[in-house]
Amino acid sequence: MKTLAKLPVTIVTGFLGSGKTTLLRHMLDNAQGRRIAVIVNEFGELGIDGEILKQCSIGCTEEEATGRVYELANGCLCCTVQEEFFPVMRELVARRGDLDHILIETSGLALPKPLVQAFQWPEIRNACTVDAVITVVDSPAVAAGTFAAYPDQVDAQRKLDPNLDHESPLHELFADQLASADLVVLNKADLIDAEGLAKVRAEVAEELPPAVKVIEASSGKLPLEVLLGVGAESEAHIDGRRTHHDSHHDGDDHDDHDHDAFDSISID
Repeated sequence: MKTLAKLPVTIVTGFLGSGKTTLLRHMLDNAQGRRIAVIVNEFGELGIDGEILKQCSIGCTEEEATGRVYELANGCLCCTVQEEFFPVMRELVARRGDLDHILIETSGLALPKPLVQAFQWPEIRNACTVDAVITVVDSPAVAAGTFAAYPDQVDAQRKLDPNLDHESPLHELFADQLASADLVVLNKADLIDAEGLAKVRAEVAEELPPAVKVIEASSGKLPLEVLLGVGAESEAHIDGRRTHHDSHHDGDDHDDHDHDAFDSISID
């Protein structure tokens, strides 16, 4: 019997308004026949749903496109991934012979590290690998010192979910997104001048692990070969990526990741 290769998974993370959804849609529009499944933790500023996928060149019929979008809404993807994320991954693992790639867009407040750690579970690890964690940075917001394009909306989002971290300042959450990154996209680079961009690069460099590539983009438009096929195998080294969240919970009696994952699941 033919042994199936591991299915590559790309995780896209970043604050609300950074351009995650724009980047994801660009990837789907330029999929070049790849059979891609999408897991969306929140719709973001543009929204990804079956209707958008039907407009994207993902090499499948309208009916097939509808079955490839997994919406896991109204929550932040963190600790309890086994309750809702795991069942979706089990379904995709069972279908991996019909897929070429999985894209995951996290919520703006999700910590990437616990999600990547979920790929260490034997049932997932034997079938999938994290090709890359892509952190999308809102360059003008970082240059301005706000880190998110809509900090008030981010704070409001945090207050809606009692399980979210309400204490850590945005710059710590931003640093944690960078700490898990295999590729950083400085989005909206065309909206700031050279001095501002240099400031953003310096800010990002302070938090990045060694050898992580940083690239500039406008409206999330980058060649697909830059975004897919990174081959990072992030799950193999994620435990060594220290974050502020780890530090806050050192010595606590509970799990290092006390955030809830998805609150509900709707599979079309």
